[in-house]
Amino acid sequence: MSSLDMPVARWPYPRLIAHRGGGSLAPENTLAAIRTGHTRGFKAVEFDVALSADDTAVLMHDDTVDRTTNGHGRLDRIDAAALAQLDAGAWHGAAFKGEPVATFAAAAALCIKLGLWANVEIKPASGHEADTGRIAALLARDIWRGAPLAPLLSSFQPQALAAARDAAAELPRALLFDAVPGDWRAQLDSLACVALHCNAATLNSDTAAEIVAAGYGLAVWTVNDRHQAERLFAMGVDAIFTDRLDLFAGFQARPALRR
Repeated sequence: MSSLDMPVARWPYPRLIAHRGGGSLAPENTLAAIRTGHTRGFKAVEFDVALSADDTAVLMHDDTVDRTTNGHGRLDRIDAAALAQLDAGAWHGAAFKGEPVATFAAAAALCIKLGLWANVEIKPASGHEADTGRIAALLARDIWRGAPLAPLLSSFQPQALAAARDAAAELPRALLFDAVPGDWRAQLDSLACVALHCNAATLNSDTAAEIVAAGYGLAVWTVNDRHQAERLFAMGVDAIFTDRLDLFAGFQARPALRR
């Protein structure tokens, strides 16, 4: 058994996570992306959840639909029926033409069907932090009820995580930082988070050691180089998010440091 198959108590999840479902190999945040992650042998996927105009939870990274669909405008001003008419795959390649905007419910059901663990990043538009956190948490609680491993709810937005905590306290949470601030522990504790996620480019070994020693899970994005992954795992990082699913087939890291 490789070190990537050996979870620890503070991180009982897979250590390689397919970023936005299928990384660079499929249109991000779609059901096709999740299937691609599974086909490539990943046991975990990450995707972003936001709300439509009628509070339907869908998979979308940006505030607008312009970059990843053939539509235009702010997501929070487009209802679910209109979103269902958009093509979320053609921008990535002809093979994905006609891929729909995925609902969170459909993505969650697919993860359960395929046996994939999910990191659900709550990605609210400005002014929708609490609603997005609450709706995402309630859906996750209901869909994954009874599953062997609950999803991890993460966000850059403390207000969204607070709402998720209040709606479904039993679901684990992680706070995201581009760069880890000095008061990281106080912020995690205030939201009862179990993990911290940050930009791999900003993480140093001393900060990683502090997070690990304090008993929190530590995951980093976006790692698209095997040597960088080796270095990060050696620092004590528990998991990486990657776009390069093709590079990490059969990847085995040296055991992470446990302080």
